[in-house]
Amino acid sequence: MKPKTNRIESIDILRGLVMVIMALDHVRDYFNYGSFFIDPTNVETTTPILFFTRFITHYCAPVFVFLAGTSAFLYGRNKTKSQLSKFLLTRGIWLIFMEVVVNNLIWTFDLSYSFPILQVIWAIGLSMICLSFLIYLPYKWILVLGLVIIAGHNLLDGLVMQGNSPEAIVWYLLHQNHTMVLGPDKMILFHYPVIPWIGLMALGYCLGQLYLKDFDEGLRRTWLLRMGLGALALFFVIRGLNVYGDLVPWTVRDSSSKTIISFFNVTKYPPSLAFVLITIGPALLFLNVIENVKNSITNFFLIFGRVPFFYYFLHVLVIHTAAIIGIIIFGGNWKNMILTADVFMNETLVTYGYPLWVTYMVWIGVVLALYPWCKKYMIYKINNKDKWWLSYL
Repeated sequence: MKPKTNRIESIDILRGLVMVIMALDHVRDYFNYGSFFIDPTNVETTTPILFFTRFITHYCAPVFVFLAGTSAFLYGRNKTKSQLSKFLLTRGIWLIFMEVVVNNLIWTFDLSYSFPILQVIWAIGLSMICLSFLIYLPYKWILVLGLVIIAGHNLLDGLVMQGNSPEAIVWYLLHQNHTMVLGPDKMILFHYPVIPWIGLMALGYCLGQLYLKDFDEGLRRTWLLRMGLGALALFFVIRGLNVYGDLVPWTVRDSSSKTIISFFNVTKYPPSLAFVLITIGPALLFLNVIENVKNSITNFFLIFGRVPFFYYFLHVLVIHTAAIIGIIIFGGNWKNMILTADVFMNETLVTYGYPLWVTYMVWIGVVLALYPWCKKYMIYKINNKDKWWLSYL
C-alpha cells in the first residue's frame, strides 16, 4: 500500500527533476577533464555540448530556492505566523551549520577546512532566516519586495570590493562572488551572494498562494502559463536590448554557435535578472503542464523531490567517493582528490579528468544507485510524521 501524503505532487516532481539534473553538474565537477580549472561557459574555450551540459544545470539552484519559498508557505498553512517564523529561523540556522561543517567536508574531504565554500545550502539557509521575518509583512508587500530585489539588484553590479576588510566581506556575502585568500594555504569562496536569492525565495513564498485548497485549478494553471511565458518574453527583450539585466553583455562572435552561447551565457553568481527569467520562466510552464500528469516517469522524479535534503548530501558524498575510486583504478594519487586550498592554488588537478561521455554515464549510474535509498527514506518520512526532527532533514 502506497503511503498517503498531502504534498503537492507537481511541485515535488519539478524539484525532483532539477535535483536529478543537479547531479549532472556535480558529476561534471568531479569527473570531466579540466573541470576544476576550465570554465564551461567561457565562450572562447567551450563547446556547444559542454556549454549545454552546464546551462541545463543552471535551472537547479534557482528552482530549488524558489520552491523552498513555496514549500515554506505551504508548510505554514495550518500554523500561526509565529510558529512558521520559528521554523524558518531555526531551519535556516541549521542549514547554514550543515553547509559550513558537513557540506564543505563531503565536497572536499579536507579535515582542515582550508577551502570552505558558501554554496546553495548556505544561500537557502540565510534566505530562510530573512523570510522568517518577512512573513509578518502583508502578502503584497512581500511580492513587491521580491520583484524589486530580482529586477533591481543588478544596479549594484558596479559596486566591487577588494581585500579582506569587514566591509568587503559583508559585500561578498551580499552581492559579489569572490574568492578571498587568507594565507598561503587558506582561502574561502563566497559563491552564492545572498541578496537575489532572498528575493527569489520571497517570490516562491508568494507562489504558494496559488496552491491553496480553495484556489481554482484552471485559474492557477492560467497564472502559471502567463507568468512563465511573460518571464521568457521579458528575458528575450532584456537580453536582446543588452543594456541591463546581466553582469556580462552578450556579443556577436565569429560563428553563430558562439554568438548563441554568448547570448544565453547569463550570470549565476549572483543570479542576474536575465538568469532568473530564463530559469524560473520554464519552471512555471513546467508546473502548468505537469499538474495532472501521473506516470512512471513523474513517479521517478517525485521520489527525489520529496527528500531533497537527504538526496543532496548523499549524492555529493557518493560522487566524491566515486571520483576517488576512479583515480585509484587508473593509477593516480587518490590524495589529490582531498580538495585542500593547496590543490587549487598549485593547480594539482589541472590535467585530471575524463571525456564528457564518461560524465554522463557516471551521472546516470549515481542517480539510479541513489533511487532506492531515497525511496526508502521518503516512505520512512511519510510513515513517521510525528517525528518533528524529520522536518529539518
